[in-house]
Amino acid sequence: MVEPMTLPSLLLVLHDVAPQTWADYQPFVEAVDALGEVPMTWLVVPDFHRHNDLDAHPGFRRLLTRRVARGDELALHGYFHCDEGPSPNNPRDWFMRRIYTHEGEFYSLSQAAALARLRAGIEVFHRYQWPLEGFVAPAWLMSDGTRQALRQLPLTYTSDPQHLYRLPDFTAIDAPGLVWSARSAWRRGLSKVLSDQRAQHWRQAPVIRLGVHPVDMRHGFSRNYWLQTLKRLLDEGRVPMTKAHWLSLQSDRIGRVA
Repeated sequence: MVEPMTLPSLLLVLHDVAPQTWADYQPFVEAVDALGEVPMTWLVVPDFHRHNDLDAHPGFRRLLTRRVARGDELALHGYFHCDEGPSPNNPRDWFMRRIYTHEGEFYSLSQAAALARLRAGIEVFHRYQWPLEGFVAPAWLMSDGTRQALRQLPLTYTSDPQHLYRLPDFTAIDAPGLVWSARSAWRRGLSKVLSDQRAQHWRQAPVIRLGVHPVDMRHGFSRNYWLQTLKRLLDEGRVPMTKAHWLSLQSDRIGRVA
């Protein structure tokens, strides 16, 4: 019998999960559920844009609790998912915080500020008895202070677009990911071309991540791409799993080799 850790894997990751974005995600999640057992990693924002506090949405919290019971993973995805820091004072920061994204919440935080916000997020998960292993910064942007803060916390991983990082030492593990920019028709068209090229290049990769966002779900072109890509990867024999589960299998494999 072939062990799951020896088979190619896929990780389906839902970004920006909040009460506000559930209406975007619901039809997609229902379509994924109809495919069978496809565990997902939900990147949960405790208070999305400061007006989606999970404390005020018991129905949505119950939904997330049911997803955990089903086998999905919840990971911490920032706290507010918006960048409220002082205005950028150099060209690079201006590009990263005003052109690339307006939501790089952890891009410029000091170690103390990042630690306080991370601990607040961890407390939310503890309050609702949700297991927590991973943190993903909004837009994958982290200051040096955020990295230092993560080394002090009981989390097992973080990530960027092409890697997972074991904490606390930030050991990098290749985990290539597909992601779209779907805010306009030309961006969606370009994203499809690039994603098709990358998916072909990564056909032999041990793992592929599918990183979907709420805006992807608002357009039939991008929503259908993600569903069809998921189906194709499943048909090719990739095993779906959560990020935390996949990482645990890598630890088991390394331990057996050692």
